Amino acid sequence: MSEIDEIVTQNALRNVDELPSLSVQDYIQRATTDNTRKAYQQDIRHFESWGGKLPTDTATVIRYCHAHAESHNPRTLQRRLVALKQFHTYQGFADPTSHPAVRKTLRGIQNTHGKPKRKAQALQLEQLKTVVDFLSSRDDLISARDCALISIGFFGALRGSELVHLQHGHIDVSEQGLTITIERSKTDPTGEGQHVALPQLNNNYCPITLLERWLSISCLSSGYLFRSINRWEQISTKPLTVRGLNKIIARIADQCELPNADRYSSHSLRRGLATCASAAGASFKSIMQQGRWKHQGTVLEYIEEGQRFTDNPVHSLFQEPYNDRTERDPV
Repeated sequence: MSEIDEIVTQNALRNVDELPSLSVQDYIQRATTDNTRKAYQQDIRHFESWGGKLPTDTATVIRYCHAHAESHNPRTLQRRLVALKQFHTYQGFADPTSHPAVRKTLRGIQNTHGKPKRKAQALQLEQLKTVVDFLSSRDDLISARDCALISIGFFGALRGSELVHLQHGHIDVSEQGLTITIERSKTDPTGEGQHVALPQLNNNYCPITLLERWLSISCLSSGYLFRSINRWEQISTKPLTVRGLNKIIARIADQCELPNADRYSSHSLRRGLATCASAAGASFKSIMQQGRWKHQGTVLEYIEEGQRFTDNPVHSLFQEPYNDRTERDPV
């Protein structure tokens, strides 16, 4: 063995202890987000509680779909079939959901029992002002936190998971405004990093001012920005959960007597920014950039909602000049 080969061998042996502590199975699991994996697990448990045994076959899958055709939203059934497909594929079993009869059955259920998707109520700008005014009038930690939470989520068009996991190290304040670094998100699962800019606003609804007020009152200088607070105003070291965030927003919507208060959630903030910005004339590009959307169709849906009445062809019917086709030359 040459001297160089010996050095390489020694280095290789020395680096054995430096190998990643995670197993191959750990990496396989991390290819799927925690939320997706939990949803799949719940779907599998539902199938088993119905009486299905794993692995299963095509006939059983069709019976399962038929048994829940009227009681379940077709989109829920479709998601549960995806969970079954994932289970069988990664366990090395034949996929019982790939048969054309399964797809035809599901399509028939969709055509018969399909319902409009229940969407989060978009928070409008005037409603945001109402919420901020309401919370700013109260002198307690929870209100200060919620005020900053909702304003940052709205103007930053943040997803609920992004909002609750914000930390001190993710924000950078300059003369122009606040830059938020999203280390990992739904559209950036590999952690390349995304940035959201919040300009400084000269009004009572500036998210930067509201965030600084919360940090000053809470005396938080590191860790998570938005944490749970108990009845004695003791601040936890752990961040809020998305479920907890949704409850907070729905509760505040109810307190402010917003219409359809039960339909408000963290997605109302993100959806609201896109809808309001579109109605105010913001460009399609700037809206997509702020929300870091990858698919134009999603943003177009929000834009159409924001311009449903303003950019409506009915308006053109009463603008001059207008050629009234009901007029006819006298006979």
